[in-house]
Amino acid sequence: MSIRSKATAAAASAAAMTLFAGTALAASPGAPGAGDPYFPTYGNGGYDVSHYDIRLNYNPNGDQLSGTTTILAKATEDLTQFNLDFLLKVKSVRVNNVPTSFVSDQGELTLTPRGGVRRGQDLTIVVTYADSPSTVKDRNGFTAWTKTVDGALAIGEPEIASWWFPSNDHPTDKATFDVNVAVPNGVEAISNGTFVGQTRQINGYTRWNWRSTKPQATYLTFLTIGQFELRQGTTPSGQPYVNAYSERLGENADAARASIERTPEITEFLAENFGPYPFEAQGGVVTPNLGYALENQTRPTYDTGFFRRGANTYVVAHELGHQWFGDSVSVHHWRDIWLNEGFASYAEFLWSEHIGEGTAQENADFTYDSYPADSPFWNVLPGDPGAGAVFDGAVYDRGALAVHALRVAVGDEKFFEILRTWVAEKKYSDATIEEFIAVAERVSGQQLDQLFQTWLFTKGKPDEAPGRTADAAAKTLSVTAEPKSRAKIQLTHQLLDAHK
Repeated sequence: MSIRSKATAAAASAAAMTLFAGTALAASPGAPGAGDPYFPTYGNGGYDVSHYDIRLNYNPNGDQLSGTTTILAKATEDLTQFNLDFLLKVKSVRVNNVPTSFVSDQGELTLTPRGGVRRGQDLTIVVTYADSPSTVKDRNGFTAWTKTVDGALAIGEPEIASWWFPSNDHPTDKATFDVNVAVPNGVEAISNGTFVGQTRQINGYTRWNWRSTKPQATYLTFLTIGQFELRQGTTPSGQPYVNAYSERLGENADAARASIERTPEITEFLAENFGPYPFEAQGGVVTPNLGYALENQTRPTYDTGFFRRGANTYVVAHELGHQWFGDSVSVHHWRDIWLNEGFASYAEFLWSEHIGEGTAQENADFTYDSYPADSPFWNVLPGDPGAGAVFDGAVYDRGALAVHALRVAVGDEKFFEILRTWVAEKKYSDATIEEFIAVAERVSGQQLDQLFQTWLFTKGKPDEAPGRTADAAAKTLSVTAEPKSRAKIQLTHQLLDAHK
């Protein structure tokens, strides 16, 4: 570079510093939350994340997790400081290669970059940390990290990230992920997306490498460590799949395999109804110690209890239904949880109908009749359940009835057109219930306010099950036929309702 070029560059740099100094007066700290009315501390304001590179080491002996997460982001406003959601002990932070001061307080990691951050500025944030996650509790005294006899489970909703990687922990800020975790030889580390290989290290550890190339919410990013049987292959559609079965499944192992190995088949069926599968890989994980199932993007995780009565493809249909409803299209606020659970539950009705174990109408009739008019069930509003009831059984069961009510009102052709339009228009983003209603009205050409008001936003038992014929309505609960699928669906919902 010439002396003149150096002088020009120096002048430009000085001008930029002066410009920022002038605008710094208008800069302010980023918000410590994403504005979710149910969970005000979840997420953060002031920046948008595009990618997480998580590179960790985990020793099951002592539950020791250490490593570095690199975050690529862009500032959305002028900032004097900004927050990450994180609970573990931090060793160091660098922002754009500059060591940065930080303060950790009850899950808020507050960073103060030297000189502040300009709106539109690209950020590379590197956080190095080490801790024993199972001993770390949030402000409510809860830990979402589960230590197991052979490893650990980092799985949870509405939050889990804070126990293993720093993040902007809210579904409105999705990103792509590389997850690379080294564990002792003979132990597996399983995560989302495509398995891109393992690397044997000289210290007796093996590094497992996973890549998610589609936008993914932080709570849908998981890590399962332990001793697993891995089954890999390619689906008929050409996608890679990885299924993992804990070596501790006991007498439920074969039933679990008989369910999870049908993942590509069930995915194909749901794609016929919802539109193309939105992600790059498929699979499932079955493990003890979880207590529920969760729709981790591309690779749901299931507790062994779902298979204690034999094969259960209904929980598979439920979690795979989430790949469209909840994963590709995520909630804008947690109030919008019906968009996740109502449609995933209705995927079970569709699967029951498909395999001849009870029509959607029969399942709707039986579900409606299962709850007496004075049951507290009817006082939970799926469209706005409240922070303490986000995963209440009514969000699942009454939520599915609301979906069926829509199907009955608009007819099958328009109903499935609505679903396919919704997931196509909102793909890889987040959305509200109000936006869904608008799409449903636009596609159907009908005014549907009263229908959704009745099934989502009004306490009390509606006068009749959606779509029930006059003859069926005359029958009493004692003679209502129970669909063959109902026992497995009920088991599935009991365990789903017990989690989270």
